[in-house]
Amino acid sequence: MDFDAVFEDQLDALKAEGNYRIFAELDRQCGTFPRVQSNDHETPDEVTVWCSNDYLGMGQNPKVRAAMIDAVAAHGTGAGGTRNISGTSGAHVALEAELADLHGKQAALLFTSGYVSNWAALSTLGSRLPNCVILSDALNHASMIEGIRHSRAQKVIWKHNDPEDLDRKLSALPANATKIVAFESVYSMDGDICPMKEIVEVAEKHGAMTYLDEVHAVGLYGPRGGGISEQLGLADRITLIEGTLGKAYGCMGGYITGSTVLCDFIRSFASGFIFTTALPPAVAAAAQCSIAHLKVSQIERARHRQQVARLRNALDANGIPHLENPSHIIPVMINDPVKCRMLSDILMRDWGIYVQPINYPTVPKGTERLRFTPGPLHSNADIDHLVSGLTVLWKQCAISRAIA
Repeated sequence: MDFDAVFEDQLDALKAEGNYRIFAELDRQCGTFPRVQSNDHETPDEVTVWCSNDYLGMGQNPKVRAAMIDAVAAHGTGAGGTRNISGTSGAHVALEAELADLHGKQAALLFTSGYVSNWAALSTLGSRLPNCVILSDALNHASMIEGIRHSRAQKVIWKHNDPEDLDRKLSALPANATKIVAFESVYSMDGDICPMKEIVEVAEKHGAMTYLDEVHAVGLYGPRGGGISEQLGLADRITLIEGTLGKAYGCMGGYITGSTVLCDFIRSFASGFIFTTALPPAVAAAAQCSIAHLKVSQIERARHRQQVARLRNALDANGIPHLENPSHIIPVMINDPVKCRMLSDILMRDWGIYVQPINYPTVPKGTERLRFTPGPLHSNADIDHLVSGLTVLWKQCAISRAIA
């Protein structure tokens, strides 16, 4: 068999659909973010990033950078292996304590990414708990879906953000089922926020474990950045809270928090933890610094909310449709993969604006979008320039405009 020919055929089909992904070659520069250097001769040398998950610019924070540099000087660049083989560093222990405190839990456990933490924790819980049934919100992240699938536990899908449907699905399960309700706080593609109190109450009514993914909320919401669960005062009623260090905290890694015995259980049985090289101590030190800073500083979050509101208002004033939601994520709907890719390319080439097109399979076909994540480091002039570019393209490309 000509394997390369098979690969080429499928890649060609992907390109024809408008869903082929192209990496933008961009170099972040300390002190200039969200402006970055482009290595593509067809685009301006400097472009402004509008789709980063470094929501608060903490990857540029001088204190966080210094913490990482100091840790490299003290400990070197890598962890040397898994924590079982190479030992656990003081930086790992300190970061886990910081995370447990963030969510008001007894313990925390680190992973190399939020994807891995979801995959490892859900697959372990689902495979080892007796008669386990995992009830998954219909729009849960791929990492949660893969973890549930790998667990081989029974899976029940409930309607997105619908506590009444969850109640019906839980009521239909046998009495001896071990039930886990898995859901997210902020859903990253539409930017909607779950009705957390109602979901928790339904789960408690049926004696179910609650598994909450807060990856797009930690650092951003709550008085100390503990996420929507902290903002609503519900963290103590949720069994397991999962999060990431790679978004609002500006570093890398994922984690779970919960009771001491729960974290020990995952640590002892999750292959995604046991067989994976640990985070470098320098990354752990930087992440701890970032979390500790955002527990007390309100400056970044306040500026963030201000710029999100400013961009939304500017889009409304210019008739550019975007999904209404209560979060920091602003999806501008295009609903066509080829047009979405084209708009992204023109914004980059002619306006020095980088926003990655969000196409299938990240979102369903026909719901393609440009997903904007304004941050505290975007200036008012940056927002005005973005809206000017979008307004011109809306007219040129004959995309339906919202009624002003």
